[in-house]
Amino acid sequence: MTRHPGLGRLTAGLATATVLCVTATGCVTVHGELEVLPGAKKSEAAQALKDFTDAYNAADKAFDPALDADRVTGSLGAINQAGLKARQTYNPDGNRAHKPLVLDDATYVIPKKAGWPRWFLADTDSNRDQDGGKLDTRWLVVFVRTGPDALWKAAYLGVLPASQVPEFALDGDGLATPVKPQDDELAVAPADLSASYTGYLQNGSPDVFTPSTSTSGWRETRRTTRRAGFSYQYIDQPLTGSTFAPLGLRTEDGGALVFFTSKHFERQVAAKGLRPEVNPDVKALLTGEVNSTLTKERVSSQLVHVPPRAAGAGSGADTGSGGKVRMLNRLPGLIAAKGE
Repeated sequence: MTRHPGLGRLTAGLATATVLCVTATGCVTVHGELEVLPGAKKSEAAQALKDFTDAYNAADKAFDPALDADRVTGSLGAINQAGLKARQTYNPDGNRAHKPLVLDDATYVIPKKAGWPRWFLADTDSNRDQDGGKLDTRWLVVFVRTGPDALWKAAYLGVLPASQVPEFALDGDGLATPVKPQDDELAVAPADLSASYTGYLQNGSPDVFTPSTSTSGWRETRRTTRRAGFSYQYIDQPLTGSTFAPLGLRTEDGGALVFFTSKHFERQVAAKGLRPEVNPDVKALLTGEVNSTLTKERVSSQLVHVPPRAAGAGSGADTGSGGKVRMLNRLPGLIAAKGE
């Protein structure tokens, strides 16, 4: 894989003006609120899920990103907004194939924590799968609220077989335990997952992930990609700031289910007389003119199971992953493109 310093164009950072300080334990302190409380009431969580689904359906039907812009954030927001913007460009009359998204049979996994932001996970069944059997999936949607006057926004989405949804560690009140960004009881701290993943994709190190299509398989696909007259270059960057922060919950096995975000650039360079192909989505998000070079910029969210550190090699405690991080789901989306 070839590094190329020109690929690192970053999107504008998102403001976090309400945050006053971050404590050493990872709790965000805003307006002096340090009491450990449930992230949301169940009725509040149910309303947040409904508000998101209503806004998502309105935006998808019209292909209008403005209609759900205030209900999405983080990696899901970046992917959703760019996708709607692109499809609106070449479908100005809206989505004739729109099928309303239904998310029901919801279980709300609500962590207790101090301060803001507060968040929770909605474990739902969608109408986008086949109920029962191997094709039955669960949609795990993470909602975040940054302050007492802020709206609940969907920040992460993970889709996985129902059989792979772990049992969460709950207290006597049925509340979950959030994992700290620098949790040293896990094989990899949540704060380090993005850098570990992008480093592995670039260099094969650190080798902390189990083999999968999104880890070793993706590296192999890049290595073997060939097309006469074209060369390919890749850059992978961690993405952890502000609304892209990792979020995780402790599981009963002592590990954690963690969502995290990364950014990926793919640069295609054509030989003289050739030109990279530009599809409608790329064209809609394109800046510059594609002569011989096309750079695609993607944001990707990952859902992983991180085993406890005690499950490392030689510990005798094995969660079935050999002490490595197991990739459960990856959701990438094109957010920008540049022609040269």
